Amino acid sequence: MLLHIPEVLSKAEVAEIRQILDAEGWVDGLQTAGVQAAEIKRNRQLSVESPAFGPLSQRIAAALNRHPLFVAAALPKHILPPMFNRYEDGGEYGNHIDNAILTDRFTGQKIRTDVSTTVFLSEPEEYEGGILIAEDSYGAHEVKLAAGDAIVYPSTSLHRVEPVTRGVRVASFLWTQSLVRDAWQRAMLFDLDMTILKLRGQVGESAEVVALTGHYHKLLQQWAE
Repeated sequence: MLLHIPEVLSKAEVAEIRQILDAEGWVDGLQTAGVQAAEIKRNRQLSVESPAFGPLSQRIAAALNRHPLFVAAALPKHILPPMFNRYEDGGEYGNHIDNAILTDRFTGQKIRTDVSTTVFLSEPEEYEGGILIAEDSYGAHEVKLAAGDAIVYPSTSLHRVEPVTRGVRVASFLWTQSLVRDAWQRAMLFDLDMTILKLRGQVGESAEVVALTGHYHKLLQQWAE
């Protein structure tokens, strides 16, 4: 499931975060690349040693945790500390699939990457190129969102960032271990959750809505780890 999450951050929050990021030093993205990624990754990242990294990372994670659509879609059990990248002057990231297991740099805990998320911190008109392309069974999907919006998709998806030919593309990126490992099960739970919310808005807490809510929680109990 590829899902657009609108307004994770307000425009004022984006402006404040960008002001901090634009004053920071950026390091070569190859410092966090594996052997395969080193052949196709050309970007820069905010150093995790930067004093700004921890507070900004926590701020992105908190914003996502407050957003009901992200919580409904990802069903987060553990969010890895969000990181920050910058693409310019032809920077790109070729086709790849994210690592299945990553380490939380703050706790040392090994985390399974079920859901990938990108929070856009540049407006679409600030740069040319830089489109995120994610593939699933329905084909390739092009993503270039407003600053403050996010996209979530299964971490098993083949994806890439096209070369940035003008301007600068800044974003935060992160991975989530979900309470529900299987992507199709998460998608079904999300669809059921959204249907219940619509029905509740139309008919209130009817017996049918209560019954569907019960089915949702029974499925979540059955599938959650």
